[in-house]
Amino acid sequence: MSKSFRRIVTGHNDKGVAIVASDTSPPEQRPMGPNGPRFFEVWNTSGAPATIDRFSVDPPVAGLVLTPPVRGTRIRVNEFPPESAQDSSPDMAEALKQFENIGGANAFTGGHGSDRHALMHRTSTIDYGIVLEGEITLILDEDETVVKAGDIVIQRGTNHAWANRGTTNCRIAFILVDGQFEDGL
Repeated sequence: MSKSFRRIVTGHNDKGVAIVASDTSPPEQRPMGPNGPRFFEVWNTSGAPATIDRFSVDPPVAGLVLTPPVRGTRIRVNEFPPESAQDSSPDMAEALKQFENIGGANAFTGGHGSDRHALMHRTSTIDYGIVLEGEITLILDEDETVVKAGDIVIQRGTNHAWANRGTTNCRIAFILVDGQFEDGL
């Protein structure tokens, strides 16, 4: 079982004084598939500039969604369990179903000629990935690199997958920013 963490949300009282509005675990915690990463949905914004109100405890969430809202942001923590050879090669129909379940069917590229990893995907987002614990391999179309605790990945709309080839869980905080591909990408 994954360990949770505190999500502390600040706000303002009726007099405009800064307060702690909420101090709990993230409200949305779900696995992606039977052996996939666990998603801890932390917060999202629905536009830019983001609205700063007095006392929002939780923005509206329609379950687990891969990408942020249009012109919005999303922060989540993913926990990737160690991956066996079987886990890295799920049936393509099952892999697509996992992406469909999180609104990411259009991002799924694993079944489209990519032999790099079954869960390859691409979103029109800028993602800041900060490895908190463990290590993981970032797989791209032609490259791969091992990313360790303390490392930061700036994911710029590239086709990718994550493979935990180690023996312990890897935990990454992701900040996702809605983006738009330049013509030709």
